[in-house]
Amino acid sequence: MKDDGPDAVIDIAKPVNLAGGLEFSNLTYTVIKKRVHNRSHGPGAGKSTFLDGLAGRIATGSLMGRVSLDGADVNPSLIKRISAYVMQDDRLFPMLTVYETLMFAADFRLGSMSTADKRQRVEQLIEKLGLSSSRNTYIGDEGRRGVSGGERRRVTIGVGIIHGPSLLFLDEPTSGLDSTSAHSVMERVHDIARSGSTVVLTIHQPSSRIEVLLDRVIVLARGQLMYQGAPRDVVGHLGRIGLKVSKSENPMEYFIDVVQEYDRSDLGVEALAEFALTGVRPPLLVAYEEMSASTELPQPKRGSHKQAAGGSRALAKNSPTPVYYAYSSEILQGTPTPHSSDRTLNEDDYMTDSMVHPIATEAYRKLTPKFANSFLPETWILMRRNFINITRTPELFVSRLFVLAIMGFMMATMFWHPKNNTQGITDRVSFFIFTVCLFFFSSNDAVPAFIQERFVFIRETSHNAYRASSYTVACLITYLPFLALQAALYAVIVWLPLQLDGAFGYFLLVLYVSLISTNSFVVFVSAVVPNYIVGYAAVIACTALFFLFCGYFLSSHAMPRYWKWMYYVSTMTYPYEGLLMNEYQQNKTFGNVPGNSILESLGIGIEHNLKWHKVYAILGWAVLYRVLFYIVLRFFSKNQRK
Repeated sequence: MKDDGPDAVIDIAKPVNLAGGLEFSNLTYTVIKKRVHNRSHGPGAGKSTFLDGLAGRIATGSLMGRVSLDGADVNPSLIKRISAYVMQDDRLFPMLTVYETLMFAADFRLGSMSTADKRQRVEQLIEKLGLSSSRNTYIGDEGRRGVSGGERRRVTIGVGIIHGPSLLFLDEPTSGLDSTSAHSVMERVHDIARSGSTVVLTIHQPSSRIEVLLDRVIVLARGQLMYQGAPRDVVGHLGRIGLKVSKSENPMEYFIDVVQEYDRSDLGVEALAEFALTGVRPPLLVAYEEMSASTELPQPKRGSHKQAAGGSRALAKNSPTPVYYAYSSEILQGTPTPHSSDRTLNEDDYMTDSMVHPIATEAYRKLTPKFANSFLPETWILMRRNFINITRTPELFVSRLFVLAIMGFMMATMFWHPKNNTQGITDRVSFFIFTVCLFFFSSNDAVPAFIQERFVFIRETSHNAYRASSYTVACLITYLPFLALQAALYAVIVWLPLQLDGAFGYFLLVLYVSLISTNSFVVFVSAVVPNYIVGYAAVIACTALFFLFCGYFLSSHAMPRYWKWMYYVSTMTYPYEGLLMNEYQQNKTFGNVPGNSILESLGIGIEHNLKWHKVYAILGWAVLYRVLFYIVLRFFSKNQRK
């Protein structure tokens, strides 16, 4: 296909075998390019896409070709069990220390191991990653001071390798780091590879210090293969093109300059890609003719090399700078680019069988569980972590308590001892509807809190750290006591000043389950929306609709038939009517008006058991929103390319 077409294709054509039994062939991934102001915005060089393809992070049906382990086709379930994937962004909880972060990772991934052994492994990993000095330092974020960027990246890597994965994928582990931090991170990755894990990483123009840590590289430009082999063999590869590298110049940097020169020429990088694939020497550019050797180098015949490396073809032209796939620390092996080296690969170039973890054998499939823990231990670990995060960021719930206390005080003073007349009835009704709205709005601040945590959830569940169901249950249980405290504080403040006549226990219960329901609704919306701005807009819009159809402005009997369904959907309907029933569902008169008559005038039933039906309805909505929340997490919150 043409480069200027609507689609772009990454096509890794030839089979490549990597150590540890990982092999890929004929990989093809098609994307749709977007056009903005008649300009085509296609994909990048293809390095992250290729890495995602190997790691099983591309949705089924979108990636064509074959990725296998020990000859068996890879499926997402298997790859999750035996690998770890470290993304570019460090998604960690800012108020956990380095030790706590790694210890929770150990709890999730090493379920059968004793606590003492987990602690020992964490301590060893901290020392191995060079994090001893920051062991008890908070991770931190933009608003809280914590570890440095390089240390945070090493913690992220530590979280990924705590369980000793056979395969480790890293997407630009040095991104955003200074040269010293980047080198430090890569040294730790080098040590991890030496310890026996198979490491595949992408890196953008590494420094010469980092380059010496890499044993095999694949250089890509515009999604096409420029070179594959050992970094030290780049000189020979350039020599076969007809170019010489001076002793004072870094061969890889010189090669990148050559690629960029070809990209700016009429030949394009396709000429170099053809050479990498078939060995057919490209025409020299004018700028390099004077520097080339005076004697003509022989050109190989097309198709004369049986083990040609696979390339990436037909990518949209928007990323001229070459980028790397790195086979790190002699762990991953690939077929070298034709003519990339004169020497024959020997045993030292490959990983010995004793170093390779068992990956795709049938026994490994049977013995490796999908999750390290059962449901209840997972839930308990998540609850402990949630509780630590809440206690170390108390401003979220303290602010809610403060708002409810202030608003309760205002309600108590504004409606102090309502008179026993029609105005008193109006005052109480106004108080009830305001209370319902206040409790609904008090949960809105959960929108940004969960959206931030959602990225951590996606990272952790992408490789089976825990179940979405245990996460859903843990989130609910953890917040129950805090929601009870909010409801109790408000109820105690307003009960006596307003001289409410219903049952205090029922009044408190309605407030409590109302908070649970609204919190469940807000969390569900947060799981659906892409960011907190859209989340706030969605919650406010739904709040307005719920308020409009809750029965305060129009009773259910007076609503048009085509809007009647909104009366039942509104989660404000049930606490509002429940509070009114608790107050007026009795033989007592209010301003010479019987309580039941007040309810009938508002279109509310007077049967005694109906007020408990309101509680059941509120709880039903809470359960429904939590189930929907779980469904979104389980089936739609995956870090996969479509």
